[in-house]
Amino acid sequence: LVIKICAITQVCVSRSNCRVILTDVKPVAQRVGMRAAFFTSVASLTVGTTLCAVPFKQVEDLCHDSLIRRAASLVTDSSSTLLSQTTLALIEAITLYSKAVHTLVALQRRYLDSVGKLSPADEDAVWHVIIRQRAEVRAEYCVRLNTTWASAVRLCEVAAEAAFSSGAEHACVTIRTHLDLAHGQVEEARKLSTEADKLLIQTKVLEVERLASTQGPEEEEVPEAYLRED
Repeated sequence: LVIKICAITQVCVSRSNCRVILTDVKPVAQRVGMRAAFFTSVASLTVGTTLCAVPFKQVEDLCHDSLIRRAASLVTDSSSTLLSQTTLALIEAITLYSKAVHTLVALQRRYLDSVGKLSPADEDAVWHVIIRQRAEVRAEYCVRLNTTWASAVRLCEVAAEAAFSSGAEHACVTIRTHLDLAHGQVEEARKLSTEADKLLIQTKVLEVERLASTQGPEEEEVPEAYLRED
């Protein structure tokens, strides 16, 4: 009996000790959880404030030299765009001019071959076609575009010098390459227009000779007498 009573008392004591231990553990666990939550919130707050304080990484120092190089690069880009547009427009205008001149030369030579063989009505019709074709020869438009293109070339040359002096070597080399390419393309187009102009001059000389040979002596004296001032 005494042994049973001692066993019961030991069990009760052990249960009470367990309760005490458990009651002691719960506040500790709660404090640990609170500390973890606190550190988590602090960490998130720290990360958030860090992101807000440094929104982006500055790759290059924005000093005066770097800003000047960027501005020079922008100038070379815009100048190259102007040069490209004017070069394309000038080449197209010269090409159309050359085609119109070749067509006009062909019409005038056909007319010269048929001088004296056409009726007055047919001759008038041919001359109307020639006059309309002469209107297609837009030499003044080519001259105006050539002036604009020359201005674009000068602008690109100045931009290339500014890029070189500011240290933007890549922009300088790029715009120099564009200048060389534009000069080459325009020169090729001008060769076509020069050949067309030569053909037109030869045709005009041939026209004067043919008309002079078909006129009689009396018809040749009329303009000379008309031009006399006495």
